[in-house]
Amino acid sequence: MASPNALPANTIPVALPPCVLTIGNFDGVHLGHQAMLSQVRELAKAQNLGSAVMIFEPQPREFFAPATAPARLTNLAEKQALLAEYGIETLIVASFDSDFRSLSAQAFADILALRLNVQALVLGDDFKFGHDRTGDSQFLRDYGLDVTNLHTVIDDKGKGARISSTRIRDLLMAGDIDAANALLGRDYAMTGVVIGGDKIGRTMDFPTANVDLKRIKPALHGIFAVDVVSLDDNGNVIPNGLTALTDNENPGVKGLRPHSLFGTANLGIRPSVDKEHDWRLEVHFPKLQADLYGLTLQVRFLHYLHGERHYESLEALKAGIHNDVIDLLEWRAQQPD
Repeated sequence: MASPNALPANTIPVALPPCVLTIGNFDGVHLGHQAMLSQVRELAKAQNLGSAVMIFEPQPREFFAPATAPARLTNLAEKQALLAEYGIETLIVASFDSDFRSLSAQAFADILALRLNVQALVLGDDFKFGHDRTGDSQFLRDYGLDVTNLHTVIDDKGKGARISSTRIRDLLMAGDIDAANALLGRDYAMTGVVIGGDKIGRTMDFPTANVDLKRIKPALHGIFAVDVVSLDDNGNVIPNGLTALTDNENPGVKGLRPHSLFGTANLGIRPSVDKEHDWRLEVHFPKLQADLYGLTLQVRFLHYLHGERHYESLEALKAGIHNDVIDLLEWRAQQPD
């Protein structure tokens, strides 16, 4: 029989240092998120505490309605890498399931204080939690936790609109990569392992690297100019990681950032191949002969050419791809090295 003083299973402490915590989806880790992370780091330093972020997997809307949930800007691995890059020491991934969604505000606060060693929180001014949505910043203050609220971050370069993941998705879907990058505070990129595909591109003389998306659907669709680097197991760029795999006769085309190769990418469902809802990121490297299977690639999106097109035959598709590659190579030739 359990001791009468035993804690419930979901409040048994884990070995985390006392910390300042923020909570959210952090999809995209955009400038608004970065302001939150900066506040967490500052408070943690001032109070000699650790810095931590809690995210949810799957994201709540993916749990409730996966078919209509917003496209991911960042999958879990990408989000983890970005949060580490922005100085967060501990990432807490909460499994969003039926049990988690049923937690009361009191039970959730108990987890924060008794299990996760949270001493203070940085939250948005509209943060709500608990199955009855009764939990908010004041609830946590009354519970005994120190809470700092950060107001919505406004874009000072545009029309004073709120910086949000939704706004960035809309810009990416419209092909406005530069505007999306301005709100992200960096160039938009996706990371994944090269996996086996159906090799249709190879039969048309346009072999592609099929990059595993690790998300229900991507946040942008169409034909793009990209540059690509190879990453090691720690997420660091491997110097000349792709060029080292090539031969002198087929070295590829130099990318726009160090250690990268230029590529042309199709991101979508490939309507001409009759693979509905089969989202793919396929990158063709002009003038390259190399075995890329198993490599972890980071694909940075540089320029939007056009949306996906339906071609009536594989011959028409081949001609369309040929024209796209020519157009994107012309775009690359106009860019400074």
